[in-house]
Amino acid sequence: MARLMAFLYGLAAYLVFVVAFLYAIGFVTGLVVPKTIDTGALVPVGEAFIVNLLLLSLFAVQHSVMARKSFKRWWTQFVPVAIERSTYVLLASLALLLLLWQWRPIPAVVWQIADPRIAVALTGLSLFGWLFVLTSTFLINHFELFGLHQVVINLAGRSTPAPRFKTPVLYKIVRHPVYLGFIIAFWAAPVMTVGHFLFAAVTTAYILFGIMLEERDLVELFGDDYRRYRQRVPMLIPFWRGRDEPHAADQPLQSRPRVAG
Repeated sequence: MARLMAFLYGLAAYLVFVVAFLYAIGFVTGLVVPKTIDTGALVPVGEAFIVNLLLLSLFAVQHSVMARKSFKRWWTQFVPVAIERSTYVLLASLALLLLLWQWRPIPAVVWQIADPRIAVALTGLSLFGWLFVLTSTFLINHFELFGLHQVVINLAGRSTPAPRFKTPVLYKIVRHPVYLGFIIAFWAAPVMTVGHFLFAAVTTAYILFGIMLEERDLVELFGDDYRRYRQRVPMLIPFWRGRDEPHAADQPLQSRPRVAG
């Protein structure tokens, strides 16, 4: 019964994520959904900035803190390991839904594309970014990433296997295609308002900070396998390497056993 309840909990958490993800697409692109990034009750600009930054900060703190190994070790003293990821996904989805619900529009225009063909192309590019995100999750293990795999394994009475290092398709071009897709989706806008610009700028800054934390964990988990990968493949921009992208000659490898987590 406990395994069945864990499965139903994980399934519910995944469905909440699906709703939040689909609504976020409409929210950012301004399509279909009743409330978008540029609609809603207008409030003074200062109030809008404060509320929006608080909403973004809540999402960022929840997303980053709960993803850290030290937090997971503490958290799984109270939450069963099988539903730890589902709980993370559920809370992240609820934080996102809160942001979508309470977002305050700031309608002043930063740029606006007058040519309707270019405007449609930019909207299409944003939708492509969302598709790029979703595709990138399925190239690794979409259902494990969002907690469903773990509760299915638990329901079957099996233990979750140790993570394997793999770099399929898009991951051979950039190390973080999911984040690249989000950046494309957020910035490709035919009408860029101040509110949309704030959302895109803060989330992009958070993505860059999150990558730093995530790569530290990945080096700890996969050791030299990830170091070599980081030396071969750029972070976000295909075929471009910045100063933070060390080459093999610049950073000697140290032998280190793979750590299961």
